[in-house]
Amino acid sequence: MKITREDLQKLAHLARLEFEQKDEEQMIESLNEIIDWVEQLNEVDTEGLEPITSMSHEVNVTREDEVKEHLDHEKGLQNAPKRDEDYFKVPKVIE
Repeated sequence: MKITREDLQKLAHLARLEFEQKDEEQMIESLNEIIDWVEQLNEVDTEGLEPITSMSHEVNVTREDEVKEHLDHEKGLQNAPKRDEDYFKVPKVIE
């Protein structure tokens, strides 16, 4: 598969990329090199190999969910730098 100018323009549109027309040829060459490299992976014999689902051999240790005492409203707000009756007060971030 080779990338054409039309393919490049469509990819650029979808990715919301803009570049000058003089750079198109270099971009096409770069993309074709990447595709050639990826196509080399088709030559690797993977017959009989299990798919890798994780890069780690560690197994997650999980625990049962338990209902425990929850933090009451007043304790949750006691160390707040600023608060009103029911909520944390934070600086306005949206104009």
